[in-house]
Amino acid sequence: MKPVLVAGELNVDLILTGVDGLPVFGGEILAQGLCKTPGSSSMICSMGLAKLGTAVRFVGRVGDDERGRYCVDALHRAGIDTAGVIVDDTLETGLTVALSSERDRALVTYPGAIAALAADDVTDAALQGASHLHVSSYFLQRRLRDGLPHLIARARLAGLSVSLDPGYDPDDMWGTDIGEVLPLLDVFLPNEVEACAIAGTDHVDDALRVLSGMCQTVVVKTGAKGCIGIDGEGIVRRVSAFLVQAVDTTGAGDSFDAGFLHAWLAHRPLDECMRWGAACGALSTRALGGTPAQADTAEVRAMLEGIAA
Repeated sequence: MKPVLVAGELNVDLILTGVDGLPVFGGEILAQGLCKTPGSSSMICSMGLAKLGTAVRFVGRVGDDERGRYCVDALHRAGIDTAGVIVDDTLETGLTVALSSERDRALVTYPGAIAALAADDVTDAALQGASHLHVSSYFLQRRLRDGLPHLIARARLAGLSVSLDPGYDPDDMWGTDIGEVLPLLDVFLPNEVEACAIAGTDHVDDALRVLSGMCQTVVVKTGAKGCIGIDGEGIVRRVSAFLVQAVDTTGAGDSFDAGFLHAWLAHRPLDECMRWGAACGALSTRALGGTPAQADTAEVRAMLEGIAA
């Protein structure tokens, strides 16, 4: 099996749960739970793919510190090839503090090494023999973002397909340069907020139409509503979210990406890929953190067959 190559960021998630509201300066709130897990969109997606049995290579940068070692060890234990992870003693590995409730979550991130990965760090050797290139956190990975068109061109020459999950833009600028990247992709996987902001509209259906005119396959994650996409005939496909007893939604969109790409790389129809994504996203919410409850193929198939029945 040819591996998926993920070029991305690595950081640690510190998750505070049972938070009823957001803190304000000068005040204090209490959390009901705490856990430390592998974090970052790229890392969670990578580990989700590996849990489904997809071979994964990871290229990224971490600091020579405890958090960096924690991340690399987590990837290694998941069976992911970490030969492309660069340990840089001039950097600190990032940290995200997630405030999570049953309804939603809020994130505070110390970027650390997140922005340090450059397109040139993805070597020809890393591309060689891979089937697909996935990139997450477009707006956070500033150096990679600058060289992404060239990296995609190199990936194409090496025979790889390409997908992108843009992630949120903390500057709330939603730069015009992403419009230059979209036509270069095979798959674009924003959530509803991201899709509307990038497309310049308040309506997700309108955003889907705008973005699908720029990229071959666009699927928009709509949280508790599920997801929507457009097939090759221009027909809008909708998949409802699967019901689970959610504990924590951290990383659910990244696990969705893993499920979708696992099915897409197996050449399944779009609506089936969307169901795989929705199932993986839902199942990942059963425990604290983005990775501890990620599903294997047996769990996904059981969920899909249960709904079909």
